Amino acid sequence: MTAGTITAPTGTTAEHELAELQREHGRPLFALLLRLSDGDRQRAEDLLQETFVRAWQNPAALRAHDFDSVRPWLLTVGRRLAIDARRARQARPAEVGDAVLETSRVTADHAERSAAMLDVREAVKTLTPEHRDVLVQVYFRGASVAEAAAALGIPPGTVKSRAYYALRALRRVLPGYAPDLR
Repeated sequence: MTAGTITAPTGTTAEHELAELQREHGRPLFALLLRLSDGDRQRAEDLLQETFVRAWQNPAALRAHDFDSVRPWLLTVGRRLAIDARRARQARPAEVGDAVLETSRVTADHAERSAAMLDVREAVKTLTPEHRDVLVQVYFRGASVAEAAAALGIPPGTVKSRAYYALRALRRVLPGYAPDLR
């Protein structure tokens, strides 16, 4: 079979000859493209496919060579496609990877937490000193009810009561930060 029998890209003869070209020359062409793609299999497969598309679109180029000498033409087309793809990647800005996206997400989370912290600080300032002292002991310093009671010199029941009413007041001042409990 010779490449000269390729008549049109849509003909069944052309499809059979293209499949034979791929069987005969696909492995060495893929090996070259894999090396030119720095081991990126996906990119090499894309380039291999594009090379055979070019062969399918240019039956006249294949006719100019007998079937055995088509390999150098295919290797040249593939090499040029790889070079063009590398140049195109170098001309574009670097692709944003998952690590960069994760970093921006962390930065956004940090900004949201910082804004929430400022809102909470302002809301705590609106509380009475007694309620504020209980919240500082229990929630900001992590003291137990008994430890907060000892530090403030009040009974544990009073610590619980003041904490309850302080949180309730904060929920009114900070809508959207906590579920509305009525």
